Order: sequence, then structure tokens, then C-alpha cells
Amino acid sequence: MSENLTLVLATGNPGKSAEIRDMLSGFAVDIKDLSDFGPIPPVAEDGLTFDDNAYKKASFVSKILGLPALADDSGLVVEALDGAPGVYSARYAGEAATDEQRYTKLLDEMKGKTNRRAAFECVISIAVPPGPALTYEARCEGLITEKPAGEGGFGYDPVFYFPPLKKTFAQLTREEKSRVSHRGKALMEVRNEFDKVLIWIEQNMPVFERHGCQHEH
Repeated sequence: MSENLTLVLATGNPGKSAEIRDMLSGFAVDIKDLSDFGPIPPVAEDGLTFDDNAYKKASFVSKILGLPALADDSGLVVEALDGAPGVYSARYAGEAATDEQRYTKLLDEMKGKTNRRAAFECVISIAVPPGPALTYEARCEGLITEKPAGEGGFGYDPVFYFPPLKKTFAQLTREEKSRVSHRGKALMEVRNEFDKVLIWIEQNMPVFERHGCQHEH
């Protein structure tokens, strides 16, 4: 391929974009995210599983922009809360809540619970406009803390304690987090197969995209 393939990250979250760009550096691919394009309609993340939502986001963005898209859906699954917040992790304290409001609500729900076991789960979907997608998934086990600790990361990172490193995710460097996190492990699988992923994208992109008919939108 003479020119780099463009891959769109179906996110406007700069922290997430930075993590993914780091992981996929060195490949012949131009990585963009939603902030590089005009506003597109929001996707209704109403799937029952992380897999459903990841595919919905990747497929929707790919069809709208006519480019291959990568989306992840991830969340926190807490044993003592019967798997909550799960697919509702981002909306757990309401649509416009801050990260701090979300993890504060979680700590309130966990008051008095002795079973603190939890896992971050991540599903990555890479879709092309005609519909097919590749799926990668991973999880990371940990414990919910009694109070937040650390300044880094985002989301529930300050209250997710990772026993092997004796730190919360918010106390890890980006490099440390990328090695052990659910998203980091799923992205590592993508990275390890990315040469094949790029070939798969080439084979599954609509032909008109490659031959440059201007009228196909």
C-alpha cells in the first residue's frame, strides 16, 4: 500500500485516544478520532453486552464516515453488585455525571460490603462500512477500594485497586496501565495481529473507496 490506511477511533475521549495511538504506533496507519471530523449523531449504546455496544459504535461510525473504525466498550463489573455497573458504567450516575460522581456513587453502593472483587472488561470491535467486524476482548481483575487514590487515568481508575502492583489504576503510569489493563490487554491482542487486521480491512473495504469515485458517499 502506497498510502497509509486511515482508521477512525470511535471516541472523542482524548485519554482513550492517546492510549490506543500509543499501542498502535509504528504501523502504516493514520489514526484519527471523532474530534477530527464534524459532529456526527450519537450512537444509542443500548446493547445488553459490551460486545453489542462495541460493534454498534464501530459499525455506525464506519458507515457514516466510509472508513474503517475501531470502538471499544468497556466497563466495571462488581461482584457484590451483581455485575453492576456493567454496560451502564459510563451512565451509572446519570448521563452528564463526572468521573468523580460515578466512582463516588459506586463507593456509596459498596459501603459495608466485604466482597470487594471486581473486574474491568473490554471488548474491541473493528468494523468496515459493509458490516463485517473483528472482535477482541480481555478483562482485568481487581478490588474496589474504600476511597479514591491517584491522579491519573480516567473513569473508575481511582477506586480500582490492582493487587499485583499494589496500586489503583489511577496511581499507575500510562505504560504500567497499558500492560495490565483490560483495554491494554485487548489492544495488545490487536497490536500483535495488526498486520493481519490491516490486510483484512483492505480486503473488506468497499471497492469504490479504493478507486476513488467521488460520487459514492
